[in-house]
Amino acid sequence: MEYKVSIPDRDYWKRQIRCQDACPVHTDARGYVRAIAAGRFAEAYLIARGPNPFASICGRICGAPCEAACRRGDIPRIDDAGNFVGPDLPIAIRALKRFACEQAGPEARPSETVLDDVCRWIPSVCADAEEMAALLRATVSGSVPKADGQAVAIIGAGPAGLSAAHDLALMGFKPVVFESEPVPAGMLALGVPAYRLPRDLIAREVEVIRALGVEIHCGVTVGRDVSFTALRHDFAAVIIAVGAKSSRALGMPGEAGPRVYGGVDLLRAASLGESIDIGRDVVVVGGGNVAYDVARTVIRQIAYDTARTAARLPSTGTVHLVSLETLEEMPADTIEIREGDEEGIRRLNGWGPVEIVRNGAGAVTGVTFRQCVRVYDDQRRFSPVFDDAVRRTVPCDTVLLAVGQAPKLEFLATGGADVEQMRPGWPKVDPTTLATTAPGVFVAGDLAHGTRLLIDAVASGKKAARSVYHHLTGRTITAEALIAHLPLPLYHRERGYESIARLRVATIEPEERLAHPDVVVERGYDPHEAVCEASRCLDCGVLPVFDGNRCVLCGGCADVCPTQCLKLVPFSDVARDDELDALVRSAWGDDDDHAANSAILKDDERCIRCALCADRCPVDAITMERTTFAALWRCA
Repeated sequence: MEYKVSIPDRDYWKRQIRCQDACPVHTDARGYVRAIAAGRFAEAYLIARGPNPFASICGRICGAPCEAACRRGDIPRIDDAGNFVGPDLPIAIRALKRFACEQAGPEARPSETVLDDVCRWIPSVCADAEEMAALLRATVSGSVPKADGQAVAIIGAGPAGLSAAHDLALMGFKPVVFESEPVPAGMLALGVPAYRLPRDLIAREVEVIRALGVEIHCGVTVGRDVSFTALRHDFAAVIIAVGAKSSRALGMPGEAGPRVYGGVDLLRAASLGESIDIGRDVVVVGGGNVAYDVARTVIRQIAYDTARTAARLPSTGTVHLVSLETLEEMPADTIEIREGDEEGIRRLNGWGPVEIVRNGAGAVTGVTFRQCVRVYDDQRRFSPVFDDAVRRTVPCDTVLLAVGQAPKLEFLATGGADVEQMRPGWPKVDPTTLATTAPGVFVAGDLAHGTRLLIDAVASGKKAARSVYHHLTGRTITAEALIAHLPLPLYHRERGYESIARLRVATIEPEERLAHPDVVVERGYDPHEAVCEASRCLDCGVLPVFDGNRCVLCGGCADVCPTQCLKLVPFSDVARDDELDALVRSAWGDDDDHAANSAILKDDERCIRCALCADRCPVDAITMERTTFAALWRCA
């Protein structure tokens, strides 16, 4: 048998911390999870907040790519006796972030106090380039000279626009945000129901950004109250961060007419308390998180109406959620699906809409669907195939379409002719700088990358801010990473951490959710639960490192390894390539008898950082070492 190996390069160690590597702003999730495990809750918040102005909001609704990448979800779960009991689950990182923010974030303290602590915080372990501390230190030291206070206009107060404003303020600009809605935060405030994201939490998070000197003008529509031409004339640069907030239509028969709405239009109306004509029996078409938010908002409205008029309208309304995808293929979060089922949403998977049926008076009476036999092709591209012979009609009096969103850029008609568009509503953008074809005009958020996660919008806003800095100062900001490996002679793990099962986040009962539509569904962890869940983290920033000069090839490390991630093999069994040959020559010279040597192979994907190998080694050839890194911003 021949073993294929890889030699760690400079970035290998950072990639080992998969949660941080997967995050678009490279939040040190490992860092705040381990801080919670140690009871250092305030430090955990500062680590979570470091690169992310919306840490508290992300703790409630982030799609959590960190959690999807968590190595704990890839290893087998064992019981206290070491027996395999099934696949393990990732650390509940999003829920732990919420816990940390509730302890020391703007939910718990005045915004000025939070901002003061954030500005003074210097992460000591795994600080990547997006850290606020890195930018602040660079401006204080002069390695990134502050700007001269030029005013920058930002259209849209969503997460992308406010993140851009946050970093522009740190770099010495005067950011002014224009928001057409009556409240800031864009779809966070208008597209995410209050039962998932409390409105006072949004306000507190935004207040911290205001405290940096960011001006936010709500209820100002660019193109109506102020022209795009005026913004380009009065401001040194403009960032368009309006997001894709308009519901897309399907263009099927019966779609035009009363009681057919876009999903986000319904969510916006519900968030602002606006009246909308919804019937008793609703069909929601779609399968992503937007579709689920729509369906759950509707069912709450029906429940709320029923409670108010129980004596006269005792019947219960119904909400069907119909998607092309099978249950396994649905892009909605598993927890969204489970909670929706608990609340009575009737889910129909594997059906595509054909027609909205109306009676002679034009009222909606149902939606006809055809069976979808395949959604994706062999390359996982969206390519649905239908069986037209199999159809069904779902009776209803209201239809909500949650099948996608598009931006509105009508304001470009005055003063934006030089903003070229790839297709209507989507500007042509340089993916590196987020610059449009118009001088001094940039984009962020959905316009930069299509509809993605909240944390992607945050990352693009920060990226746009750096491009504006380059455009207005002529200086390019670059980040340099310093990496070090620190031996941990006192390293130890929590007793039994490898056998602890993931702790489910408690929720309120479905009946209470329906009776009180705005009550937050998830209760969150208490301190004991948070510490317990955090203690499951494998701490992937720590690795056993072998000293070949000390090793006596006893094989004891491999014998005690609980996941069998270590293997002692003849070097002749290792597959050779140019890179490995060069390394061998540098270590052993050209004349050494390689066949007589051995190699210890380590599978870091399976390693649970238990340190049993280091404890077992009789000659101290194995040390547990922590990878640390810090980023330094400089101007080229």
